[in-house]
Amino acid sequence: MTPHHRRDFIRLGGLYGAAALLPALAGPARAAMAPGDKFDLLVRRANLVDPSQNLSGLYDIGIRHGLIEAIAPAIPAERGSRVMDAGGKLVTPGLIDLHAHTYPFGSAIGIPADELVAHQCTTTVVSAGDAGANNIAAWRRFVVPGGRTRQFAFIHIAVAGLAGFPVPELYNIDYAQVEATARAIAENADIVLGVKVRMSENVIARHGAEPLKRALLACERSGVPARLMCHIGGVSDRALMSQILDLLRPGDILTHAYSGAPNLAGEFTNIVQDGRLLPAALAAKQRGVVFDVGHGGGSFDYTVAEAAIAQGCPPDTISSDVHVFSANTPGIPYLPWVMSKFLHLGFSLPQVVAMATQAPARAIGRMPKLGTLQVGAPADLSILELVEGPVTFVDTRNNQREGRAHLRPAGTITGGVAYGRPYQAPFSVR
Repeated sequence: MTPHHRRDFIRLGGLYGAAALLPALAGPARAAMAPGDKFDLLVRRANLVDPSQNLSGLYDIGIRHGLIEAIAPAIPAERGSRVMDAGGKLVTPGLIDLHAHTYPFGSAIGIPADELVAHQCTTTVVSAGDAGANNIAAWRRFVVPGGRTRQFAFIHIAVAGLAGFPVPELYNIDYAQVEATARAIAENADIVLGVKVRMSENVIARHGAEPLKRALLACERSGVPARLMCHIGGVSDRALMSQILDLLRPGDILTHAYSGAPNLAGEFTNIVQDGRLLPAALAAKQRGVVFDVGHGGGSFDYTVAEAAIAQGCPPDTISSDVHVFSANTPGIPYLPWVMSKFLHLGFSLPQVVAMATQAPARAIGRMPKLGTLQVGAPADLSILELVEGPVTFVDTRNNQREGRAHLRPAGTITGGVAYGRPYQAPFSVR
């Protein structure tokens, strides 16, 4: 088989695999409820915030067969087989973390996705480059099925992903394998969103734009819709930062967009230089590049974020970049805490919720009605407390800001099944 025909075969195989999954992803047809039928779970007194429907206020939510069946100001308690009282707490569509590290045992920095739920209220996470072409199969076969959190992934352009961390994965550019990565995307097109590449100097040395160009080529050669997620922070020189921005396509994701990390010479080479937003950054934003927070342990600088936002580059998505190292840092990069930092930066609560639900769901683009609580959507809910009172936030460069409120996790429901009480009998993992 010629390489050209092989790629076509892979592309069609990936498309058929994704197409076969679509009926399951869309969910079963919602059977009409008879007068005596009960919801599997009834969530009462929810202070609902769903930006996808411009919906806010106190509602009850009926869940049946893993889907949202009804939202109404009041649903009688006897209509629920199990009843959860949200007690007026904030209830949103299930939080989606577009940049996390959830490949335990296969990546050197991964955390089991379900371990993050108590801290993040995440119902969906994206493993951002933990695996490369050589080890994505193990993540798919052994990690994803063993948990309740819905997962997607970006495949690293380096074939071993982050298995070798802290050894830089692209000092040796030969690890960036285009054909192997393209094949892995096509074979896993239902849950793989595209390619991740880290462009910091301490990862790629002086290879310039070559790793990014190979990552883009892998996306194109996969033959399926594939986005690029590009990690920045401390790129080798100022000119390279503009070159990176110019190469990104509409829909590609610039993660760590507000990093203040310097390069190896101590120079600040990110999207804000000398207090000014790069023209290439504004141009990228205007043509549809997705600006993602990716807070992490070293990738969020208030001074960069404040300047970029003021000059036309607010975030599109809020993500944590949580992993075994960043989770221990003073910046506390759990998703609700990162969202809280953007409340302080002047964004409204619905805007912040949208950037952690509706917007990342669009970027994922693999599942109907993900990131919303519309009737017929997956019954993914995050329950949070909006705690009012003075709070001190710190970024990853020890800059402090004072806030007046923060979000605190209070409960999570994924696919209609609550973490904790009320337990479903028989218990099932959706």
